[in-house]
Order: sequence, then C-alpha cells, then structure tokens
Amino acid sequence: MNVQTSASSTTGPRKRSLLRSMYRYRRLYVLALPGIIYFLLFHYVPMWGVLIAFQDYSPFQGFLKSDWVGFKHFVDFFQGDNFLRLLGNTLMINLMKLVFFFPAPIVLALLLNELRNALYKRFVQTIVYLPHFLSWVIVIGIYSLMFSSTGFVNELVVMFGGTAKKWMMMPELFQITIVLQNIWKETGWGTIIFLAALSSVSPEMYEAAVMDGASRWRQLWNITLPSIRPTIIMLLLLQLGHILNVGFEQIFLMLNPLVLDVGDVFATYVYREGILQGDFSFASAAGLFNSLVGLILILSANKLTKKLGEEGLF
Repeated sequence: MNVQTSASSTTGPRKRSLLRSMYRYRRLYVLALPGIIYFLLFHYVPMWGVLIAFQDYSPFQGFLKSDWVGFKHFVDFFQGDNFLRLLGNTLMINLMKLVFFFPAPIVLALLLNELRNALYKRFVQTIVYLPHFLSWVIVIGIYSLMFSSTGFVNELVVMFGGTAKKWMMMPELFQITIVLQNIWKETGWGTIIFLAALSSVSPEMYEAAVMDGASRWRQLWNITLPSIRPTIIMLLLLQLGHILNVGFEQIFLMLNPLVLDVGDVFATYVYREGILQGDFSFASAAGLFNSLVGLILILSANKLTKKLGEEGLF
C-alpha cells in the first residue's frame, strides 16, 4: 500500500510539472505543431503499410483480408540469387561515399574558413552551393552530354590521338562515377553545417595560439578540428544510418543493362519488384530489411560513440 501511494505521489507532480512546462512554452509547441503533424501523417501513419511484408498482399483484398505468410518473403529475399549482389553493390557505393564524399565538405569548409577576403569568400560559397539546386535529372543529363559517344570528353580524347569510348557503359567506372557526381553536387551544400560550427570557435583561442608561436597547421589540428569534432561525429552517425540507402533517382538514371551487375542496389530492385512486377509484399520485405539494418547501425554507432566519451545523437 505504501509503495502504491509513493508511486502515485511521484507521478502526480511529474505530470503537473510536464503540463506546466508545456503551458509555459506553449508558443514553441505551436511553432513545432506543423512539423509534428507532418511526421505523424507522412512517416508514422504509413508505417501501417509494413504489414504487407508479412502477407501475400492483394490490393483487391486489402490489409485485413490478405493471407498472412509470416517471414516467407524475407526468406525468399535472403535466399534469392540477387541478395548478395545487391548487398555488395549497395555497401561498396556507400563505403566509397563514406571514404571520399564525407570528408569533402569538411575539407572545403576548412579551406573557405581560411579565406580573409569576405567578398571573394561569398562568391566562392555561392558557386559551390549552386550544384545542389540542380535535380539529378539535369545532372545526369549534363553527364550524358559530356560522356556520350560524340560528347565533349570523347572529342578531347580523339583530338589527342586516343580512341572514343562508351564511358557510361563501362562497369568498372560506374561506382566511382556515382561517388564523383555526389561530390560535385553536394559538397558545397554540406559545408553549411561545418561553416556554422567553425563560426562558433572563439577567436581568442587562435590569438593565444599565435602568441605561443603555433603555425596555421598546428592551429588547425589543435583548435579547429577539435572544435568541430562533435558536429563531424553527429553527421557520421547519421551517414551510417543510411549505409544501405544509396539514393534511388541517381542510380536509376545512370543504370543500363551493361552496368546492371555493379549498379543495381536495393532501391532500384525494390522499384522493379514492387512497382513494375507488382509484388508489393516482397518489395516491402526488402525495404523493411533495409530500414532495420540502418536502425541497428545507427543505434550501435551511437552507443559506441558514447562509450568513447563523445556525445551521441541521443
């Protein structure tokens, strides 16, 4: 009886304290309300559709009347001939992005931070931001024009005595091309977060380092990088959560039959099976596996980060 009384006495003040806090910051909650509604309607409510991964779903029978098959589609997916190929392609492209693309915004932000001419710095920032606003359709269109059989690149190759090649049909170049396109398109935009983090570094720390005789490289290593390390770790954790999400639009526009073996990833496979073939349950099982792996990776990386003494995402 005493335990129940003490438990109710502690939960009561907590509820009142929460209500008081919500009333006190009611204006902030009102501002956050559109975002909350968006996530509820377009992220949480559609999670009901995950059920079809465990059914032989038929649009005519609906969720409630379709036959339940348990983990049948997952077993078929894992035992299928395409699973290892899709997993290898997806991991390879994402690991290459992690090695080459992820550090690119950091390096560019550090270089921009060293510019002292404000006008020139804003001009460079504007130039490197612009590719982000181009859709992948335009980017792939530009690439196709440049690297087609009669494109600019082949004209240069022929001009210097070489032989024209079909660059877009070479499997050995497909994955590195995907990474280079991402670097060109998104590196400038990715510098925004790092430049914001760099702006919070106190100038007094640099002044003290100069008085101690530290060079620019020493200042970079001992002041700049440690100051933005939490931001780097946070973005790295988020990147690990998307390790199996390469991006559908770019890969889909770049694919052709000659590069399918090295370019086909989970996103394009789910599109073919779910939309083109109409196998919604099988495609949902593949998509759910993709999401679960991302969740496990981000939770594991977050826990490891905290054990190493850094701040995690939560």
